[in-house]
Amino acid sequence: MKYIKDYTIKDVQDVYDGPGGLLWEAVMGEQIHSGGPAATDFLAQKAGLKKDMVICDICSALGAPAHQLVSKYGVTVKGVDATKTMIQKAQERTKAAKLEHLIEYYEGNAMDLPFKKETFDVVWGQEAWCYVTDKNRLIQEAYRVLKPGGKIAFTDWIITGEISKTELDPLYDTMSFPYMETFQGYQETLKQNGFKVLEALDQTEEYAKCFDDYYDKVHVELKPTILENFGQDLFDFASNLVTIWRKAAKEHKVGRGLFIAQK
Repeated sequence: MKYIKDYTIKDVQDVYDGPGGLLWEAVMGEQIHSGGPAATDFLAQKAGLKKDMVICDICSALGAPAHQLVSKYGVTVKGVDATKTMIQKAQERTKAAKLEHLIEYYEGNAMDLPFKKETFDVVWGQEAWCYVTDKNRLIQEAYRVLKPGGKIAFTDWIITGEISKTELDPLYDTMSFPYMETFQGYQETLKQNGFKVLEALDQTEEYAKCFDDYYDKVHVELKPTILENFGQDLFDFASNLVTIWRKAAKEHKVGRGLFIAQK
């Protein structure tokens, strides 16, 4: 039985429309996922991206991965995000990069994608589906909008070991997560919805090293900026967040999973 907390899309919007979005970009970089551009390249290569493919990026955030994909792999991207601030900033940055002819953004819900069936070659996601309240429905939508033979390629924050509700509570509360899927759980959900799982990788070791960097960044490099611009409360929040997630990752209780599956 999954442990699910009462966080909704509105809670996520409040985070990324407010200082939380600025904080995460400062800590993780413009791509807002662990591993940055190197992790995006790794996923793209695993997915076998090729020129002229059409990609659906679910939870596209600031659009930085989309920029990388269109520039390096010759694809086009349609990004979907539920947060107005993320969409607005992504559109502004894409226009500044002169990539607006290759990338479009849609304000929408991952569980009800604004696209016709069999539209995309690849459905893409990087470490954001942990915010989605019904991951089974998300996977069903991914299957619907993929062309026959198309692939789903994503990474996400997942449960990778034994962890109690008491330990999960503060982790979920710092991130406004309704729940995280398990490493096996995602694979089962993919299979139950018609996908053939091609690859599943537990990347927790790399993920934990990223949190070493985030811990140092918050407590040294970014501390004066956070205190000056946002105050002691947000610094204390950020400090606690990177501390408890780093500990859980090093204990291999939570981490990052990579999944490639085919329709």
